[in-house]
Formats: sequence, structure tokens, C-alpha cells
Amino acid sequence: MAVPQERLAPPPMLDGPLGPARAAIATPEALAFVAGLHRRFDGERHRLLAARRARQARYDAGALPDFRADTREIRESEWTVAPIPAALRDRRVEITGPVERKMVINALNSGAKVFMADFEDASTPTLANLLDGHVNLRDAVAGTLEYTSPEGRHYRVHPDPAVLVVRPRGWHLPEKHFAVDGEPVAGALFDFGLFAFHNARALHARDRGPYFYLPKLEAMEEAALWDAVMEHAERALGLPVGCMKATVLIETLPAAFQMDEILHALRRRAVGLNCGRWDYIFSYLKTLRGHRDRLLPERGQVQMTVPFLKAYSELLIQTCHRRGAFAMGGMAAQIPIKGDEAANAAALEKVRADKLREVRAGHDGTWVAHPALVPVARAVFDEYMPEPNQRDVLREDVRVTREQLLAPCAGTITRAGFDNNVEVALRYTAAWLDGLGCVPIHHLMEDAATAEIARAQLWQWLHHADQPAGGTPAGGELHFPDHAPIDFALFDRTLAAHAHRLSGSDLPGAARAGQAAALLSELTHADQLGDFLTLPAYARL
Repeated sequence: MAVPQERLAPPPMLDGPLGPARAAIATPEALAFVAGLHRRFDGERHRLLAARRARQARYDAGALPDFRADTREIRESEWTVAPIPAALRDRRVEITGPVERKMVINALNSGAKVFMADFEDASTPTLANLLDGHVNLRDAVAGTLEYTSPEGRHYRVHPDPAVLVVRPRGWHLPEKHFAVDGEPVAGALFDFGLFAFHNARALHARDRGPYFYLPKLEAMEEAALWDAVMEHAERALGLPVGCMKATVLIETLPAAFQMDEILHALRRRAVGLNCGRWDYIFSYLKTLRGHRDRLLPERGQVQMTVPFLKAYSELLIQTCHRRGAFAMGGMAAQIPIKGDEAANAAALEKVRADKLREVRAGHDGTWVAHPALVPVARAVFDEYMPEPNQRDVLREDVRVTREQLLAPCAGTITRAGFDNNVEVALRYTAAWLDGLGCVPIHHLMEDAATAEIARAQLWQWLHHADQPAGGTPAGGELHFPDHAPIDFALFDRTLAAHAHRLSGSDLPGAARAGQAAALLSELTHADQLGDFLTLPAYARL
């Protein structure tokens, strides 16, 4: 069936020597499809982003997030999501990663049930990265994905690969390489539209989707916008309404108060919710940036066992299972530690303990960032979840209050924790500016979420240091355990030292160390905590 098209001249930034593979993705027909999504839905997107800013202004003025009074009936009434497709009924281990060709092959071959191909936090949105990613996913859907390394090693996708799920960018991110009517399209619509245009019908014909992970939502209205976008795409592509399925990442603090509402807005296509815990911690910091009594200790101490994260996880399980949806656990970011068996064994034991906590709590599956962790996580879920899922675990014992979701956790800010935040934020930002969105740092696979935590904590610690004490993680005053002050002079020295080391190394992003340091200095010294690191960084690509 032909796809209805709108007339659209090739945008200047996509015109020119793209090469045949990229040009086969950025066709006039595909770009017209994306333009149609933009013209129909971008106004509503901007309205919802303005609503985000208005909510944040209220939080900055002293208000706190809460469950909505106007949606009480949704939370208290009985309803369920639509039946879940057979391909997604067993999701015990999911692997995530960027859309780079070899990594896509390795993820599909990893033994995980699902591969989430990430155009968002694990990818730098250069035009080349985006279009090459779509080439790779198109080839994966067609069954033709292969790769030969410069050393001559050949990679291809094995039979029975992981089920492909795609994460487009969040509603807040623009796509500066493609303008329609003089305005940049949303990165979300660009990613979604190109993937759906080229692959949706083939995936539907095989009962394999198309399936999506939806990031950074803050409200049910933002979920409803995705539902409308998908329905429009389904009708335009001649597909049954509701065949596109979505799993929503609960990775913002406002969304934790609207889990029922988000599932309800997407109820004909919702498959589940996911504990996007790293972004959730960042959102806690950002949402409560003006509240000195809500500061958190260094990120290494903010584990899923602390009360506010435990409450969030258990509420997600209870909500999903009540509504017939899956409750997915969070990311294990560890990667193998080569050459140190003891350290590697200790890292794997941390993964096992984390996955054991998740499966015992009632989660239906979990995330890993490296193929070597798939068998580790799967062994835990196979032992404790012999059925494909555990939606029958209703967790009726859970009673989560507003106060529990907002309560900060105790802890300290050590010199090592401060230094690590500076190093991770700098090294990740430099690598991101150099085109790499997924970066191994200290045996962890870091993406934008952990860099966001690091730089948000630095901003809060430094900007609240000279304000009256109010129950901070450092015992009422912002200082190190040895009582040395946390101040901008220390930050500036630490940042300069790490930038110097990075620039003289062979680590990813070494060539962009100076630019990354300047950006982090600007963001950290700013009077207001910036909403997203990737927005000003995108302007520097």
C-alpha cells in the first residue's frame, strides 16, 4: 500500500553527498512522512514542553510533586492494558546499546530476549550516527545485517535473535539537521518516523512489532501524544491501529506520580513500564534542585535499596501488574574487568545481588549493558521466575505515599565521590562531543544519564553550600567528612586537572577535553541547573 506523501523539498542539511546507504534512508518519501508528523503534532509537543517548564517553576518556588487530584478516577477504577503480543511475553533479560553496526549484531546475538536499540542516551545525534543507525536497523529487520571489522573478523546475526525494540529521543530534543517550514523537527519524530516508515510493515508481517521504548515522559498528556503519533503512523502505513506497542521508561520524578495515568493513556498499546533508575535519580535532583533539604549523597551511595528508590520500584511493580502490564527492572552498567579476576568476580556478584532483588520484588525482567552480563542476569531470573513473567505477583502489600517517593536518603559526600563526579561528567561529555554516546569509564558503561547525575549533583552541592543548613547528606553542612569545604575553587581545580589528564591521553574524547571542560564549567557555575546536558552540548556538535 502506498504511503500518503506531502510535497517537501530536500532540506539543505540532508542534501548533498550522503552516500547511497544513508540516502536510501533519507529519501524524499521518508522525509515527507516525518514532515507530516511534525506538521500535525509539533504544536502539541511545544504546548506540553511549556507545561513542563510551568511545573518546574512551581517546584523551584517551593512546591513538591504529588498525585493528581483530577485523575483520581483513573487510579481507583479497574481497567487493564490490551493483550500483550507473544513476542514480548517473556522479557526476563533485555540488553541495551547504541545503534552502531557491530554493537547491534552483538546485542541481537547476546542471548537476551529483547534488544533496545537506543537513539537517545547511548547515541550522539550527529547526522551520520543517526542515518547509519537507521541503515543498521533496517538491515537487521531485513535479515541482512553483517559487518567485517578492519582486522577481517566477520559478524552476522544468528538465527532467533533478540526481539528489536527502538528507543527514539525524548520530546525535549530537537533534530537540527532537518527543518520543516523553517522549524527543526523533534528528534523523537525524526527517529520514530524514519524507523516506522522503513520497517513497520515488515515487522508487523512477522508479528514482531514495531515495538518502542518511550523515554523521559513527565505526564499522561505526553503519553497521549505518543499514542496519537502512533495511530497516525499506523493509518498512514496501512497497519492496524494498536499494532505499535510501547514500553514507557519511568525515569522522571513527576512520572512516578502518574504511572496509572500513563498506562491508561497508552492502554491499547502499552506493554509495560521500566525502572529507568539512573535518569530517575537525575530527575529527582533536577526536579528538586531548589530544595536544599532534598539533597542526595554521592551517587555511589544512592542504590535501589534506599527508601525513595525502593518505594518507586515497588509502586511500579504494583501498578503494572494491577493493569496487566510488565514491570521491568533497571540497568546493570557493569562491564567485564579484564586482567583482574577478583575485581571481575566482585562486579558480577553485585549484578547478581541486584537482579535477585528485582526478581524477588516482582519484576518481570531486567536490563544489562553488556553481552557478558546476559547469562548472569538470566540465571537469576530463570531460577526465581520459571514462568515467562510474574504478573500474578500483585504486591498488594505495597502502600507508597508521596512522602516516601520524595524522601532523600542519608549518606556522605567524600572527596573521592566529588572527584568521580567531575571525571565522569567531563569524560562522558568529551566523548559525546566526539560522536560517542556510550562510554566505558572505570568498568561501567556510562551513558548520558550517569553524566547527568554527576553534573547535577555538582551543581547542587556547590550552589547550596553557602545556604542555611537543612538536613543535608553531609550532616547539616556541605563539606567532606574531614570538614574541608565543598566550593567552586575546588571544583575549578579538579575540573582543570581532569581536563589536562584527558587531553593528554588516548581515551575517548581526548581531543574535545577543553571544549567539554568549558561546557561543564559554564553549566556548573550557572545560577540555574540546566535541564539537560545534551541540549547545550548538541549546539556544539
